[in-house]
Amino acid sequence: MARRVSAATAIVAGCAAPVGAVLFALGHIGLLVGVLLAIVFAGAMGWVAVTRRGATRVIGATLALAGLIGAMVAFFVVLSAERAVRDVVVIVLLLALAGVAARHALEAETVRADEVPETIPAPRPAHPVLLMNPKSGGGKVERFGLVEEARRRGIDPIVLGPDDDFYEKAMDAIHRGADALGAAGGDGSQAVVATVALQHDLPYVCIPAGTRNHLALDLGVDRDDVVGSLDAFVDGRERRVDVGVVGDRVFVNNVSFGVYGEIVQSEEYRDTKVRTAANMLPDLLGPGGRAPELRFKGPDGRPRRTTDLVLVSNNPYNVTRTGGFGTRPRLDSGTLGIVSIHVSDAARAAQLTAMQALGRIRDFPGYDEWTTERFELEADGPLAAGIDGEFVKVEPPVVVTIRPGALRVRLAPGAPGASPAARARRMDRPTFRALWNLAWHGSTTNGHSPSKRSASTGPAS
Repeated sequence: MARRVSAATAIVAGCAAPVGAVLFALGHIGLLVGVLLAIVFAGAMGWVAVTRRGATRVIGATLALAGLIGAMVAFFVVLSAERAVRDVVVIVLLLALAGVAARHALEAETVRADEVPETIPAPRPAHPVLLMNPKSGGGKVERFGLVEEARRRGIDPIVLGPDDDFYEKAMDAIHRGADALGAAGGDGSQAVVATVALQHDLPYVCIPAGTRNHLALDLGVDRDDVVGSLDAFVDGRERRVDVGVVGDRVFVNNVSFGVYGEIVQSEEYRDTKVRTAANMLPDLLGPGGRAPELRFKGPDGRPRRTTDLVLVSNNPYNVTRTGGFGTRPRLDSGTLGIVSIHVSDAARAAQLTAMQALGRIRDFPGYDEWTTERFELEADGPLAAGIDGEFVKVEPPVVVTIRPGALRVRLAPGAPGASPAARARRMDRPTFRALWNLAWHGSTTNGHSPSKRSASTGPAS
């Protein structure tokens, strides 16, 4: 009964929130249009600021900041004056209530097949080896006592020195009889050890000891339980995931081309990121910019070109904004995710800013997103590419492919087992249908008992 009440609550709150939002928008249409125009203005001036130098840059930056501040002040001042802040709070609370109620109602039900990948039992390795970067993540290896914790579990720990190479150390471990490899470090270190593991068809364990740990997040590793992730070696379960290949080099996350790659390859970038970007952007994107033109075929097979960004990922990301590419719902779809962005001038920059503010980035004319099994990129000379965070020069034509199920991954028993994008309870049509059936019939399958998936697939959320 409690779950049926939660399902009904989720339906009511989920319907009331958008209705309230529409009524609020109609009642404050002038304010919302004004705020959107201010954001568009800030986007245009921001483009001027990053593509120009001297006084023009200062003026552009000042006006962009003024536009953003003006939008925020106007929004909250007007709402406070009209006592409409409570309307915004009510809409937000309704959305939160719908999400919480839906999770409670459906938490015991079968997850959809595309949410949590299946894992299989795997025997404990006889000689597992963990390679560690002691500097990653601000010193997580030492802070969490990973050397001692590894030894306590029968794992052979190898701590790399300043001049040591992950690939060479991993190969040495193979020659000494390692039958499982793991890495404790950032995504670049993870990619190298994963490469060695797949070359020898050995299980690989990702220990989230880096700063952001994007790969761990998408694999379904609990990034907050660094020590617990070591249990993947002991009594973990196994699954296979895809890897990407650019030229003859394996990548587990993504490869980026364009302005970002050109900036980050600079010797000065690691020490002064903001200053280096500010110094280089006018030369790359300003009048007569020298950023290399990237040429490729779009999702419709027609030629495309850009100087800004082409991102090729091992499985597609859930893209929500240009400032962050979210997470990947799956790592075993057998496809590359391609995202390209082209901003030609201040007007387009303003339009891009507006589209992001409205959550409609995919409607921006200079944005393309699609999936493919093979991607080819042309240019007039060597390109700076960011391969899993490491920037190298590559010669065109650049060919990127996918290797389905190439990497064996072990996960700890308590790991979520899938990325946030896969585990999130989306308030979409299938979810509303399940909630309606549960509230009306007492079952998510219109009165029929749902088929249960194996507990090994991980928790629903």
